[in-house]
Amino acid sequence: MLVSKEIDVKKGATKKQIEMLEAAKKKPIAFDEDAPELTEENLRNAYRASEKQISDDGGQEVTLRLSPWAIRKAKSFGKEYRAILSRILEQALHNREIIKESGI
Repeated sequence: MLVSKEIDVKKGATKKQIEMLEAAKKKPIAFDEDAPELTEENLRNAYRASEKQISDDGGQEVTLRLSPWAIRKAKSFGKEYRAILSRILEQALHNREIIKESGI
């Protein structure tokens, strides 16, 4: 049986919520096919998501700050907007005139 409760972190947990968390801490971990116990091999191959430098398509992951307008416009192209942004950036980098116009 799953129990889901929301805690407003700005307000802090209520006394009842703290009691529920303490009770949950005492319950045994229940592994199943959706959440199996990790093997030694799983643990050896584990990494933080931020440690992964190369994406599945071979590209390197980076963080960019974009204007709110640019984000809205890019997302309007659909769920593949990141790939679209990557292609636009590549095309712009091949065009010296665009680079000159950017003022950099």
